[in-house]
Amino acid sequence: MNDTDSLPPGADPDKASVARMYDAMLGGEHNFAIDREAVAAVTAIDPQVRMLARANRAFLGRAVRFLVGAGVRQFIDLGSGIPTQGNVHEVAQAEHPGARVVYVDKDPVAVAHSTTLLADNPDAGIVDADIRDPAGVLSSPQVRALIDFDEPVAVLMVAILHFVTPEEDPAGIVAAFRDALPEGGWLALSHATDQDRPDTAAAVTQLYRSRATSPVTVRSHDEIHDLFTGFDLAEPGLVHVPLWRPDAHEQVPENPSEFWVYAGVGRKSG
Repeated sequence: MNDTDSLPPGADPDKASVARMYDAMLGGEHNFAIDREAVAAVTAIDPQVRMLARANRAFLGRAVRFLVGAGVRQFIDLGSGIPTQGNVHEVAQAEHPGARVVYVDKDPVAVAHSTTLLADNPDAGIVDADIRDPAGVLSSPQVRALIDFDEPVAVLMVAILHFVTPEEDPAGIVAAFRDALPEGGWLALSHATDQDRPDTAAAVTQLYRSRATSPVTVRSHDEIHDLFTGFDLAEPGLVHVPLWRPDAHEQVPENPSEFWVYAGVGRKSG
């Protein structure tokens, strides 16, 4: 896609989409010039932004493999974005055939491409919905058909809650999904922070506010940790994203705090 003439219904031609920007950061093809221009502006602020996006995507894969190993066979991926390599259903079903995944996104391009990708997969589906409406997500036909809340379920909120403003109550959103989880349910979460690089975070926040479909709200380590209320964090706790259970020591960067995203996985408290 090379221009906004091909935008699907419901897409804003005058704003970069956060889903398509993330796709561009990961080297995907489902983005437009307006998205790539916004990514270039973010890269001018932080030249590591593409590396940060890849580190966040790698965390998603590690978290899913960890969760399958912990006995989870059902996943709800909130703010799932545009399908690219290493999708949740690909990772989970490679570890355990028959694992079930429901993706949730409100971006028209993400929904359209997910629908196409999942057409022949009976164990995965896409919900066109906003995570700010937990009741709507949880009552959707796709969730009701694929997710059995009498068995362990993992909710994935990877790089999505920093697009929820304080007024939209991110803690309340997490709590609504937590309360729907059965005993043995899990939450995997990553979130942008201003803890270590406040000037960079402030500049990126301003750029998203002016140029993208959703503003960014960065939060401190303590504020992100509080989102895990009602969950017991698995080791190593809430850490900079490349430090969460890396596959190999050489994958850990020299200065992890340069990656201004925290990540963690928690099990619902008994």
